[in-house]
Amino acid sequence: MIYQRQQPPGCGGCLLIVLLIVFVSGGAPALINFLGILLYSGLAAVLLFIALFWGFSYWVQKKVATYERSQTESHNRFVWLLVQILVHTAKIDGQITRDEIQTIYRFFQYNLRYNQTQMHWVKEIIKEAIHQTTPLDALLNEFKAAFAYEPRLILLELVYQVLYSKKTVSGNELETARYIAVFLDIPDYDWRTIEAKYRYHRQRAAAAAEDTAERHYATLGLSKGASMEEIKKAYRQLSMQYHPDKVGHLGDEFKGVAEEKMKEINAAYDYFKKQAA
Repeated sequence: MIYQRQQPPGCGGCLLIVLLIVFVSGGAPALINFLGILLYSGLAAVLLFIALFWGFSYWVQKKVATYERSQTESHNRFVWLLVQILVHTAKIDGQITRDEIQTIYRFFQYNLRYNQTQMHWVKEIIKEAIHQTTPLDALLNEFKAAFAYEPRLILLELVYQVLYSKKTVSGNELETARYIAVFLDIPDYDWRTIEAKYRYHRQRAAAAAEDTAERHYATLGLSKGASMEEIKKAYRQLSMQYHPDKVGHLGDEFKGVAEEKMKEINAAYDYFKKQAA
């Protein structure tokens, strides 16, 4: 026979004993009064819990509203459209999974380093976007009308960043990212540069190896063996497109995205300059 631990008695038995003691000592009136106190206490506890929950929700919503008012209209519109487009991309296969939502959520939390208040704000936008039926073309039209070329590049960069943060990227998702690029009038060279960088990092991670020169070529959107003149031309073009000052109106986090991109571009150019010296 295998020894099994005995489970401790539940509270139901204890409560029954207490009720019997009250009944024996005070009769039916005492038992009724005792049950009334229990009912009142339980109701009071439920009401207290509801009040605390409502108070916390109100406090969070107030903080979110205060944060939203503190940002520029361009920033808020950019984030709203970004989330709408990312969620729409996740819906390509006809449904959106919890993992896809978590991917977008983690992107804002870890890649853009949003704090708790900002994350509550993004969470509400994601909820809204999930139930939206606005066509992708309408969202892209609005984005194209509202933002210049540099914010469009940042949007496409973030779309690819979210896609490649997933374990697998489907062909439909890549086609949608390319469609977004074409719709926003982003030339082939620019969107291929972005796609090549993320595809390269995925491939190198899978191979558990890294070729420094190949990585820097991918950053500049060039094929291996490109001349120094081609490298200089690509560097000048990308430096103008990703200059942080051109997206400063979108908020510090998106200016940070441009700054990180500029670091990659500068590192690639410095590498090839040293190789050519």
